[in-house]
Amino acid sequence: MTLVPFDPDRAAAPPASAEDWPAQMRRVAEHQDREAFGRLFAHFAPRVKSYLMRSGSLEEAAEELAQETLVTVWRKAALFNPAQAAVSTWIFTIARHLRVDAARRHRLDGAGDECFEFDALEADQPSVPEQLDATRLARRVRDALHRLPPEQAQVLRLSFYDEEPHARIAAELGIPLGTVKSRMRLAVSHLRKLLDL
Repeated sequence: MTLVPFDPDRAAAPPASAEDWPAQMRRVAEHQDREAFGRLFAHFAPRVKSYLMRSGSLEEAAEELAQETLVTVWRKAALFNPAQAAVSTWIFTIARHLRVDAARRHRLDGAGDECFEFDALEADQPSVPEQLDATRLARRVRDALHRLPPEQAQVLRLSFYDEEPHARIAAELGIPLGTVKSRMRLAVSHLRKLLDL
């Protein structure tokens, strides 16, 4: 058992109860009450810092983020809604968002680039065998398209190559939408047979 030394200053000011935090937030939001904010800061800043350190932040970064969190609480106190969340939940959510933003900035600023293996990156372009396969397949598709009935090939080209929606194809060709769809189905079915897919 550990004995905590008596602190007369602590005894003089009763600690704010859990129910008191929404009232403190309201005082900050409505009156920019520095005393209420001081209570919030004194209670939550060390807890937020501890949470951030347990989440992997270094002590200095956790200290900065905890202060930034409470500054955000001061600025955005009017946005707090006690019907949606407890004060602690709202504050720790702000802290978590700031930590995620800081981690993103850290990555975007290039931190850690010295450890990154650029040689391990794969090339953006396909390999030579993949390129040859793609060329052969493109030739087979082109040949198969020439073997389709012209009305099927036409709707297929408009849909896949020109990326036209079926309704626009119907309007362009002056045929019903159902006819476009049935021609598409037939064309795809024929292509599968021609390509042995």
